[in-house]
Amino acid sequence: MSIESAVQSFLFALSSLFSIVNPVGGALIFAQVTAANSHAERVELARRIGVYAALVMLAALWAGAPILNFFGVSLGALRIAGGLVVAASAWGLLNRPEAREARKQAEVGGEVGPKEAVRSRDALAEIAFFPLTLPFTTGPGTIAVAITLGSNRPGPMADRLGFYVAVSAAALCVALLAALLYASADRVVRLIGPVGARVLGRLFAFLLLCVGTQITISGITDVFGPMFAGR
Repeated sequence: MSIESAVQSFLFALSSLFSIVNPVGGALIFAQVTAANSHAERVELARRIGVYAALVMLAALWAGAPILNFFGVSLGALRIAGGLVVAASAWGLLNRPEAREARKQAEVGGEVGPKEAVRSRDALAEIAFFPLTLPFTTGPGTIAVAITLGSNRPGPMADRLGFYVAVSAAALCVALLAALLYASADRVVRLIGPVGARVLGRLFAFLLLCVGTQITISGITDVFGPMFAGR
């Protein structure tokens, strides 16, 4: 794979994953949920969430598409379905981003009370994965996006290594950004506030809608392109 193609894959994956994870909006909720914890405990939670989120996204990127192919789901069908799921998710975010954030906050609030500090390291490790990583940071939508991105791997085997390195680097960047923003959630709250987070959320949602549309078009081209080419 050429350097240019690898950079394009990296930027495409980075924009897609960043849009669906939305670590900026997540940091606002994280600050509320962990308000009773000390700064050191929030930093420890953010570090663990970053590691777990990276593992979830990498597993979906590398293993999601091969597993579905093993069950007889063609690459074209996977791209069409994945693109539609991503576009539908983005459409919901674009119209009602507040509803998604409220649902995420309710899911986390059921496990971690916003006024109750979680002090022990064992308790921190437990809530870092569930619910703060799954489903709060990398939920079903993120997994669907990652699987769909993995399905866009190039055909030639020689090009796949560069592709997976590029998309894996994008996943690691998003996980790192989430960890950094969560660790400095107080500053994020003061800097942009809830209104700014909603504005950014809508911008990211529109970008994600474009990504889902592009993936769907690629899948339709894969499925129906040979039919028209043969005529």
